[in-house]
Amino acid sequence: MIKKTFPIVGMHCASCKTLIEDVVGELTGVKNVMVNFATEKITVEYDEDKVNIEKLKKAVASAGTYQMVYTPSGTTVLASPPEVEKMSMEHHNMHHDEENSDQHDHGIPLDEKLRNELYNNLKRRVTLMGLGAIPFLIYMFWMAFGMKFGLPELSKILPNVNFLQFLLATPILFIGGKDVFVSAWTAAKIKASNMDTLIALGTGTAWAYSTIVTFFPQTFSTTLEAGGEVYFEASVFIIFFILLGRLLEMRAKGQAAQAIKALLHLQAKEAIVIRKGKEIRIPVEFVMVGDTVVVKPGQKFPVDGTIVEGSTEIDESMVTGESIPVYKQKGDAVIGATINKSGFIKYRATKVGADTLLSQIIRMVEEAQATEAPIQRLADRVSSVFVPAVIIIATLAFAFWFTTSIPFATYIAITVLIIACPCALGLATPTAVLVGTGKAARHGILIKDAEALEIAHKINVIVFDKTGTLTKGKPEVVDYEPRDKTISSLLYSIERRSHHPLAEAVVSYFEDSTSLTPSSRRESRGGVKELEVSSFKDHPGLGIEAKINNKHILVGTEKFLRENEINISGDFDKKINDLRHSGKTVSLVVVDKAVLAVVGIADTVKEDAKETLSKLHDMGIKTMMITGDNKITAQAVAQELGIDEVLAEVMPADKSKKIKELQNIRHSELVSESKRSRNEFGMTFSNKRQIVAMVGDGINDAPALAQADVGIAMGTGTDVAIATGDIVLVKGTLEKVVQTIKLSRQTLAIIKQNLFWAFGYNIIGIPIAAGLLYPGFGLLLSPIIASVAMALSSVSVVGNSLRLKYQ
Repeated sequence: MIKKTFPIVGMHCASCKTLIEDVVGELTGVKNVMVNFATEKITVEYDEDKVNIEKLKKAVASAGTYQMVYTPSGTTVLASPPEVEKMSMEHHNMHHDEENSDQHDHGIPLDEKLRNELYNNLKRRVTLMGLGAIPFLIYMFWMAFGMKFGLPELSKILPNVNFLQFLLATPILFIGGKDVFVSAWTAAKIKASNMDTLIALGTGTAWAYSTIVTFFPQTFSTTLEAGGEVYFEASVFIIFFILLGRLLEMRAKGQAAQAIKALLHLQAKEAIVIRKGKEIRIPVEFVMVGDTVVVKPGQKFPVDGTIVEGSTEIDESMVTGESIPVYKQKGDAVIGATINKSGFIKYRATKVGADTLLSQIIRMVEEAQATEAPIQRLADRVSSVFVPAVIIIATLAFAFWFTTSIPFATYIAITVLIIACPCALGLATPTAVLVGTGKAARHGILIKDAEALEIAHKINVIVFDKTGTLTKGKPEVVDYEPRDKTISSLLYSIERRSHHPLAEAVVSYFEDSTSLTPSSRRESRGGVKELEVSSFKDHPGLGIEAKINNKHILVGTEKFLRENEINISGDFDKKINDLRHSGKTVSLVVVDKAVLAVVGIADTVKEDAKETLSKLHDMGIKTMMITGDNKITAQAVAQELGIDEVLAEVMPADKSKKIKELQNIRHSELVSESKRSRNEFGMTFSNKRQIVAMVGDGINDAPALAQADVGIAMGTGTDVAIATGDIVLVKGTLEKVVQTIKLSRQTLAIIKQNLFWAFGYNIIGIPIAAGLLYPGFGLLLSPIIASVAMALSSVSVVGNSLRLKYQ
């Protein structure tokens, strides 16, 4: 089984989604198929031995007026309406040599180009239809207000006014709205229905009835009212407003999908590489792994790599969401699409093309946007039976009002068919997910699927791994007490010979890493100098031994000192005990049998850790820490950060078991404080299964991240754990955990608003259109007003989703 996602061009209703899913899903060898209406993509999981691309193409084509355009590179299956077919054929003829590429016309994806052409084509048609509708607008105003302004009756000036309306309305309806009727007919041939079925029935009925009245006025003579009323203007305005709504919807959906386009535009178009000793400028697609790339101040890094010459500050905000430039020097990794702010850099390309971080981010966001949130399933079930249900309601309404008058019954049936709109239901969730995941990506938060985005709003416990997540993952000197200044130079000189992490922490303590260069290391913090070491010996797990200026020096643990029969001075006892009880690692410095310094080393907490945990508490979320460290060290960190509960001395393999245990605890058992029962968002938690999130490094914590309801992987630079966790934070800042949960809650609020409007619109609109309020209140909807409401219902849902961008 393989799983592929392909773009779709020309989808215009939620019923199209259901129709394509049903037809493709019936193919032998297709295990699963999902169409996302908002992103216009189809994801198919299928067996290549039983079904191939050609069969998929035929299946999509049989679902309606769709044509599949496929490129052998395996990323593009296009389902396009009739006007796109011609365009795609022109593409095939003009770019025959490029048919194996998804990029055409200087990097514009083929599906995007066809989508733009479809939009422009629809814009032209809507403009022409609008001009053609002007006479009908004049006619409507004349009929409604002519008498008030003293105008003569129109029938006296134009005795054949109905015939003139017929001549104007027919081409507008059947040429301008051709796609609607072709789509409805094609669906009918396979015994299916879609949104176009309702529109075609409604406008077609209005036109057919009006045509009969025009040419055979006696047909309904026994029931005619007002001398033979016709609905040509209704059919014209209905098709006009519906296509105008689709145009606005396409534009709004395009705005909602700006995140992917923005990411694509971040990529540098060219690169300067050194080949055969010369600098040459080439398209970024031709950069190869191992190339030496030159980047000057103000230019973008074209691909990922490692600096081999120079130093600079780099703006990584477009990838990580962090606004402060990052200092990089030789040996540091750089990310493609980031901006070189100051220095002249040469670097070796390590990842190119689809392997770069930016490409991974784009791929991940696209995949997330193509998924469905669980909350969408109800809307999908309703959409699948919506069109047949509306046809039945329209038929029943016609039958009910038939005894009153055929024109009136026809009027009611047309209004019911036109006002019904499954599109708002189909767009309610995916447009919000589209905007939400795009917004998250701009802030360096990669959400792998819509389900993770939805579940995140229900999180009530977050378990943090300690090392590298809450802490920096790198030991630092936090306390240093020497007897005199000369000890510092001795200690610094010895530790520089060792590669142990604790030794590196001591060296870093004495060096200012942002300004001290190798040539200036002779003078370090507090005037510390590097001295010549005459002998050096490492004792693994204990410490190091060396000689400087004939002085015998030991640096290490208390056990190391005892083995060397060193008596620890009583003056240091209190200091050592304080450090030990606060979870610090203690290192002692001995010179000629005398203890002359004590060093406290710890994995320090991240600067934003305490503030982040405080914000999570304010949101009603319980915080926990899981670690393999001893209880003393773990409790010291927890106390410093204000963590609610600690799980210490837990082996990596057991972390997932602990997560599972937490998931089985009822929320009321875990959070007893009444102040936690309601958070700043006004959300309350009932006595339900705990929703647990795990935050870890994405590598060592993989099983725990997988077990958690939401796994959040902390990425660092180019080593983002793309394959691990439901949510990946590109740069491991804890504040993004808070941002993720807030964004999830905002997105779910938008989705619920959209669904409320979409369901409410249809639940209220359809009965009113059927004449429910007419007997008691005389309230009746016009088919034209119904078409405006239907068109705006979809646009309003997309517009509401776009609010997420600015929250």
